Amino acid sequence: MDVEQARFNMVEQQIRPWEVLDPKVLDLLSKVKREDFVPQVYRSLAFVDMEIPLGHGEQMWPPRVEARALQALQVQGHERVLEVGTGSGYFTALLASQANAVISVELHADLKSEADRKFHAHGYTNIQTRLGDAARDWTDDGAFDVIVLTGSSPLLPEAYLHRLNPGGRLFAVIGEGVIMSARLVTCVAAGAFRHDSLFETKVKSLDNALEPERFSF
Repeated sequence: MDVEQARFNMVEQQIRPWEVLDPKVLDLLSKVKREDFVPQVYRSLAFVDMEIPLGHGEQMWPPRVEARALQALQVQGHERVLEVGTGSGYFTALLASQANAVISVELHADLKSEADRKFHAHGYTNIQTRLGDAARDWTDDGAFDVIVLTGSSPLLPEAYLHRLNPGGRLFAVIGEGVIMSARLVTCVAAGAFRHDSLFETKVKSLDNALEPERFSF
């Protein structure tokens, strides 16, 4: 496989047509080596428009979803980021390439360990990983300028909104079933938030995600 041609095709055939035109995002996707974060057995699929299994039922986002999320978040070089669900570490690396610091929380110890190994190999010194369950909230590590939930949640965990600094943004995929809504929530002032629906998609739910109350008769 011609890796660079495959990367070019990913950008031109998947990402640009999905309304990702920000040159900073396109440049980043060309520089951060997605194939190095894909499990070896799936390396040949690194640039395919699909979710890639990671174990524990977890999956990498398709490249177009990663790109749209990055474009919406507009991460700045002075900002502090919280990522819920490290997974392969690829999206973490994309965030860290733009941010001042990234805290990434992973539920599965083996995924965390493998991601740490990749971060070290690629020289990312501004990423700190945590082992834990952050599906509904993360009370450690203070406030953030950017928060990303890499799995879906039936309901928006509103506890996270109160961890955003003024001007901060949260990206999450909300809903259940075959169609979910990718949303950007912006903290426009202390205690005030703007909600924008970006696109429809479907991604695996976070383990222990916040769910609506179920009625039984």
